Amino acid sequence: MQPKARITHLPVYQPGKPVDEVKRELGLTKVTKLASNENPFGCSPKAKEAIVAIAEQANIYPDGASVLLKDAVAALYGVDPEQIVFGAGSDEVILMIARAFLSPGDETIMADRTFPQYRHNAEVEGATVVEVPLKDGTHDLEAMLAAVTDRTKIVWVCNPNNPTSTIVTADEVESFLERIPSSVMVVLDEAYVEYVVDPRFPNALELIKRYPNVVTLRTFSKAYGLAGLRIGYGIGRAELIRSINQVREPFNTTSFAQAAALAAVQDQAFIASCREANAAGIVYLREQFDRLGLKSFPAHGNFVLVDCARDAKTVYEELLKKGVIVRGGHTASIGFPTAIRVTVGSAEQNKEFVEALEAVLQETAVAAE
Repeated sequence: MQPKARITHLPVYQPGKPVDEVKRELGLTKVTKLASNENPFGCSPKAKEAIVAIAEQANIYPDGASVLLKDAVAALYGVDPEQIVFGAGSDEVILMIARAFLSPGDETIMADRTFPQYRHNAEVEGATVVEVPLKDGTHDLEAMLAAVTDRTKIVWVCNPNNPTSTIVTADEVESFLERIPSSVMVVLDEAYVEYVVDPRFPNALELIKRYPNVVTLRTFSKAYGLAGLRIGYGIGRAELIRSINQVREPFNTTSFAQAAALAAVQDQAFIASCREANAAGIVYLREQFDRLGLKSFPAHGNFVLVDCARDAKTVYEELLKKGVIVRGGHTASIGFPTAIRVTVGSAEQNKEFVEALEAVLQETAVAAE
């Protein structure tokens, strides 16, 4: 059996190394994982209670329309339920958008160094991928606009951008939307929106009211701490969301995920506390990077990309030996060969990481002499 020719070259997504695997391989008893931008504080206690409560209904199919959760998210953001589509993580919504709107010969524009699933799903559909280099680690919206042609169907803007954690501002996005053809969909992937504290960040929900071609993607995997349950969503104009729903698989989100997400939405105090702790963690990490003479991009998500000025694979592997898992920039999904991406952890985890990194930098400097 031969697969489609156009997928044979596609890489298989490589997630962050699991804690148990690192312990087993390296004989470690304690490992800190700061590789996958997970919430170090877990999820709301209300979400945990909801998961337990729904267990007795494991034999029943989930609500395929996610009605209760859809109503709760709609109320939270002041949109109509028909404007929301749910997926098994926002990455499934990316897949559905590509499936619904991209055909062979179409073009889709994204940054060169951004979330790799945009490219992956576009290539599965046979679309032509146009990558525009980042400018100072940030989406170059002017260059992306200049790349639009009559064949362009979708522009992807990851904001904050993964892996750089940088943002494009409200003024920049609005100027971009004013000039891009209305026939081109603009996907604002805001997986880390709950962590952003910069007042310049765009309000995607207001933009949707004014621009019918805008969709925002959000997730319960990051700040809400439900990555293991796989649930995310997209918000846009009702007619656009209907088209995405037409390619959605039935029962694509579980009862457990829906129940946990519904409870999590109702605990915004938990999200506020996580946002506050994350902001403090970013300040601490960037201060430590400055002390160590390392450059890092301004961070707005729950992760920081820092240039270690040496081979990223070496730094990654040496940190592993010390029981700290990060994402090395040498990997195709990151694409910064001398940098590492580190998730902002708890205060204790951040300190452990900095101590390990400082030791690795000293050791690798000595080895290079």
